[in-house]
Amino acid sequence: MYRLRFFFSALVFFVATGAHAQPNGQIQSSLVRITATEVEPDYRAPWNSGSIGRGVGAGFVIGGQRILTNAHVVSNSRYLTVEREGDPNKYSATVLFVAHDCDLALIRVANPNFWKGMKPLDFGGIPSLESTVSAYGYPIGGERMSVTTGIVSRIDFNLYTHSAIDQHLAVQISAQINPGNSGGPVMQSGKVVGVAFQGYSGDIAQGVAYMIPTPVIRRFLKDIEDGHYDRYVDLGITYFKLQNPAQRHYLGLKDDDRGVLVGTVIDAGPCGKVLQSGDVLLAIDGHPIASDAFVEYEGERVQMPEVVERKFKGDKVKLDLLRNQQQSNVEITLGSVWPYFMQGHSYDVRPRYVVFGGLLFQPMSLDLLEAYRISDLRVRHFFDFFVSEQIYLQHPEVIILTNILPDPINSYLMPYRSGIVDEINDKKIGTLEDLARAFEQPAERYVVKMVGDGPPLVLDAKQVDEAHERIKTRYNVLSEQNLDEQPPAKPAVATRINQ
Repeated sequence: MYRLRFFFSALVFFVATGAHAQPNGQIQSSLVRITATEVEPDYRAPWNSGSIGRGVGAGFVIGGQRILTNAHVVSNSRYLTVEREGDPNKYSATVLFVAHDCDLALIRVANPNFWKGMKPLDFGGIPSLESTVSAYGYPIGGERMSVTTGIVSRIDFNLYTHSAIDQHLAVQISAQINPGNSGGPVMQSGKVVGVAFQGYSGDIAQGVAYMIPTPVIRRFLKDIEDGHYDRYVDLGITYFKLQNPAQRHYLGLKDDDRGVLVGTVIDAGPCGKVLQSGDVLLAIDGHPIASDAFVEYEGERVQMPEVVERKFKGDKVKLDLLRNQQQSNVEITLGSVWPYFMQGHSYDVRPRYVVFGGLLFQPMSLDLLEAYRISDLRVRHFFDFFVSEQIYLQHPEVIILTNILPDPINSYLMPYRSGIVDEINDKKIGTLEDLARAFEQPAERYVVKMVGDGPPLVLDAKQVDEAHERIKTRYNVLSEQNLDEQPPAKPAVATRINQ
C-alpha cells in the first residue's frame, strides 16, 4: 500500500541562479501574498451556509493592473486581502475572472495606493527540459517571500486536480513542495514561464511539483478579452490508438502509421451529430494524426487534443476521416460538453436540493459523492458511466435520496437512502426541477419509484403537510429547496484596510 497526497495549494519555488536575474530589478515589486476567507458548501445540510476557513496563496502583477493567481486560491472566497513586500497594509481585492478548468484566476485591487511602485511581469515561452527555473511565493512557516530552485523534468498533458476532470499541458519540476505557495510565478531569464499550482508528496512521489505553462495562461487571458470566460472546448469523443497491424488492415487503412479510431461520440458534444463510432480520424486542421494520436503542430510533436485546446468557443476545426473505407472531411463548431461537468468539482455555487417529508433529494455530483462517501454500486455506475454510456440522455440529472431527517412519517424509509429517483406518481424524473414540480402537484399520496427492482417509497400527502413545520423546526431547515445553482453573494470592492 502507498499513500498519495495532492496539495492544491502549492508548490513553489525554484530559484534563481546567477544566470536568472530578477525581472525589473526586484521581484518584490511584482509579487503579492493573498489571504482568502472562504466558505465551503455543506452538502450534508445544504440549507446551511457552510464552514468558514482561511487560505493563503501567492499572485503576481500583470498588465492592466491585474493580479494573476490560481483559481483554487480564491475559490469559494467571501473576502480577499492582498499584501505586498515592505507594506504593512492589507488591501481588499475582488475576483475579476476565474477559470476552474485550468486553475487560473484574475483579481484586482481598487485602492490606487496599492499600485504605486508595482511592476507587471512579462511572459516567456515553454522552458526546455533540464533547464533551471526559479519560483517565488509565500510558503508556510513564514510571512516573507521565499525563493527556491528546480529543474524542468517533464512537459506533458496532466490532470488538473482542482477540477478533477480536466487535462491540460503541464510542466513538471523537481522541487520540494511547500503548501501555501499556489499562484506564485515561475521565472526563467527574467520572464514568467509558469504559475505554480499542484504537486505530489508521499511514499511514491517526492519533490514532484507542477506549473501551468504560458500557452495555458495566454489562452485564459485571450478567452476573457470579451469580458466572459467560456471554458475550454472539447470534441466530445473518445478514441483509440491504431498501432496494431491486423486492426489497421481490418479497417482498410494504409500501412502509413496514420489514424485513430473513434470510440464513443458524446451526443451532447460538438461532434454528436457529425461523427460516428468506428470512424477513423486521419487529420485535424490539415495536420496528419499519427497512429499514436500525436500530430506535428507548430514545430512540435503534440497530442491531438492540444490542437483543439488552443481554440475557443465557436471556433471551427476540420477533420479528415475514413468511414466505411471511404474518405471524407467534416467541419466541427467547437464548444464545451456539459455532461462532463457533473464528474468534476464545483466552486462558488450553492448546493441544489429539495427537502420533502424529511427526505433530502440532491443531484449527483463528484462533491456530493465525496461528502456522503456513497458506495452504492448503482450510484457509482451512474457516476462512472454518466458520459460514456450517455446516461444523461435519460437522466440529465441523477436525483439521489441522500439523507432522511427522521420523523414518524418517514421512520421506515431508511433502506431507500442512496436510491436514484426514477418516477413520482408515474411521472419520469430527469432533473431536480422535475422532482420539485411533482411534489407540488396535489395528490393523496406520493409514490416514488427508484431505479431498479423493489417496492416504491410512499408518502401520505396529509401527513407530509402536518409534519412540515415540525421537521423544519427540529432540524433548523432554513429553506426547503434550492433549485438555482447561483453563486453566493460577493461583497463590493472595498478600500484599503489596516490590520
